Amino acid sequence: MFFVPLGLSASLVTFSHMIINGTLTRGNNAEIIIASYVVAMSLFGITERLGVLLRNACSALVRDKVSFHAMSTVSAYVVVGLMLAAASIAFTPIGKWIFSTFFGADQSMISEIISVYQVLIFVTFFSAIRCLFQGVIILNRQTKWLTIGMIIRLIVMYLLSLYFIKTGNINARTGAIIFLSGMMVESLISFLEGRVLVKKMVDKDPTHSIRTKKQIFQFYQPLILSSLIIVMVGPVINSFLGKTNEIELAIASYAIALSITQLFLSFFTYTHQIVLTFHKDHPQKVQQFTFMIGFIPTLILAVFCMSPIGPFFIEHVLGANDRLVTSSLDCLYVFMLMTLAFPFIDYCNGLLMVKKQTKIMVYSQSTNLIFTFLVLLIISSVFPQWNGRIGAIAQSVGMLSELGILAFILFSRGKKNQLRHTEKNFVNG
Repeated sequence: MFFVPLGLSASLVTFSHMIINGTLTRGNNAEIIIASYVVAMSLFGITERLGVLLRNACSALVRDKVSFHAMSTVSAYVVVGLMLAAASIAFTPIGKWIFSTFFGADQSMISEIISVYQVLIFVTFFSAIRCLFQGVIILNRQTKWLTIGMIIRLIVMYLLSLYFIKTGNINARTGAIIFLSGMMVESLISFLEGRVLVKKMVDKDPTHSIRTKKQIFQFYQPLILSSLIIVMVGPVINSFLGKTNEIELAIASYAIALSITQLFLSFFTYTHQIVLTFHKDHPQKVQQFTFMIGFIPTLILAVFCMSPIGPFFIEHVLGANDRLVTSSLDCLYVFMLMTLAFPFIDYCNGLLMVKKQTKIMVYSQSTNLIFTFLVLLIISSVFPQWNGRIGAIAQSVGMLSELGILAFILFSRGKKNQLRHTEKNFVNG
């Protein structure tokens, strides 16, 4: 009852992007419009990720009005910092330089990209507010409101999409406006429900130790650093795919396979919230639940790949040709390793957040990036004909290495704590 609404809300996010992409494809010069929107969104994704972390921090650290006040203050600092950084990109020459240099955007597209990013600044604000109060909602186990908020958001986005299609006023900025409208609605619903739940909190829980902004920053800062590390994986993979034998086929097949894999994984991206909410009282049940659901994404992907469903979907729904279908399926077979690792990585990260040991995530995600880079370097040099599979192998090995380091650290620390507990009991007779 707690997990399914979370999974549904995460899965429905995919449909919000489908609505936007479906609208933009109906504009004149659709290729340029979509490319401009995607480039702006790729940079926005980095700043929004830092705001999304507020949801995890809130559900892990807030238990009373005192800790919520401290969390709200930290959130204000984060939002102001993100808005200032985004504004410097959107309204100064820095933005033109970043988009032309780092993203390789054509000069004719720069103004369109900047106009999109100027709207996305406000999305950053509403997304951060949404995540703060969603943390409170999750803490109080009212996860149905996340699904309700997402459904209403999709309805608003779809109606606005129909308006733009009917009027024919479609450009790259249209996608950002639809996105902003949906985020504002979802943020409002989260805020209203979250405020009600905050008012019901006790003023000060004597069993809860989080009181100050400093304590929250100590938890939050490693999350920021680890997120900045992990967002490097995508650009690194894309740069190496540019060195394969068939560049266009490699990039396209990898992108298709990754989007399908993420669609199947999206339902399971809140495993860490199960840990944050229930581990303290029911550690064994949380472990059992994780093992129960952890293999489902791999089973779904296996059925998709090994049955006629996969080729049919890629060819007729996504519109891929025969070569692209075959290459995408080759990538999907490899991505089974990633679907196997992801739920358990999320479980381990939840344990680290429960134990207030988020610094370890910096090491684990650095390990992911290092192994991804090494695998890309080796395979692209030796087997460049593997095309998109190179990216899938590298990303899967990176995630398996991240799971390995997390399991090693948590298991070794667990054994040490068990030994200490045994020694203490022995001393106490």
